Amino acid sequence: MSKTIANKNTRAIFITATDTDAGKTYVARVLVNALVKQNKRVAVYKPISAGCEQVNGQLINEDALALTTLANCQQPIAEVNPIAFLEPIAPHIAANKQGSAITIADIERGYNKLAQRNADVIITEGAGGWRLPLGNNVFLSEFAANKQMDVILVVNMKLGCLNHAMLTYQAILADGLNCIGWVANCQSDMDYLTDNINELKTMITAPCLGVLAFDPDINNAEKHIQSALLEL
Repeated sequence: MSKTIANKNTRAIFITATDTDAGKTYVARVLVNALVKQNKRVAVYKPISAGCEQVNGQLINEDALALTTLANCQQPIAEVNPIAFLEPIAPHIAANKQGSAITIADIERGYNKLAQRNADVIITEGAGGWRLPLGNNVFLSEFAANKQMDVILVVNMKLGCLNHAMLTYQAILADGLNCIGWVANCQSDMDYLTDNINELKTMITAPCLGVLAFDPDINNAEKHIQSALLEL
């Protein structure tokens, strides 16, 4: 399938991570905020979420809402996050409990609706890690591969991250996609953090796009992201 939607110059980027709660949304927010400040039209897509609140009869995911608030293509949250589940459990299990299924076709249908937004950049945030199962031996990574998206890998810097990062990076490449870089997300204390980051820099051939520690002011976080990422 085509890498772009309606605007042939649209940049399509998929943000994945080494595991769940690794900082995908935080990195996505920093990136969206920076691109909007460059006067680029930025649309966001978080096709699947699990862990929502009922607000006026609608399931609202906190991460999807954060992205919706920052983007500037006037998207309703239902467009940003079309597949949402109340419980914070594996999405395919949540779907099965409801007697439904998640399909790549459903995800692509939601993505194709973004065509009317005529965005310069579409930032898609995955769920969980790269091989998030959708059920029936289908994985969310197949969606990114079908659309031939560029991929940013967020590495949750903690014990075990070297193995997780390399397995994820190798899987992205094996799927025929371009990993344009990775981000070291340092939200918890890690012994020998610098040593581990330096080791990842030797193991992963894609560039390190930034080293982030959590800062509630995402404008400050931009200072720790390489200019190459902000100039997409």
